[in-house]
Amino acid sequence: MADFLGMMKQAAQLQSKMKEVQEQLDQIEVEGSAGGNMVTMRMTAKMELKSVSIDPSLMKAEEREVLEDLLVAAQNDARRKAEDAMQERMKAITGGFNIPGLGLG
Repeated sequence: MADFLGMMKQAAQLQSKMKEVQEQLDQIEVEGSAGGNMVTMRMTAKMELKSVSIDPSLMKAEEREVLEDLLVAAQNDARRKAEDAMQERMKAITGGFNIPGLGLG
């Protein structure tokens, strides 16, 4: 019974740490870019897009398709970096163990 109580206490501690990390993820921002930084995006580690910056040279009608492609590429770059930041935080609290349901695979 003591082992079970110990496990429950550890689970409660892990849950508390997870809540803390979730709050920290709102504060972590990453920047994704494309086209040699002609398009940049800032995003939190919780995948909330904060800002988009577009080089004025892309604001021409004939550059529309290039701009669209760069927006997608910059968003994908920012998302990958945000996911990496989130996984680093989660691994820090789980001691590197893969816990099912946390998406750390």
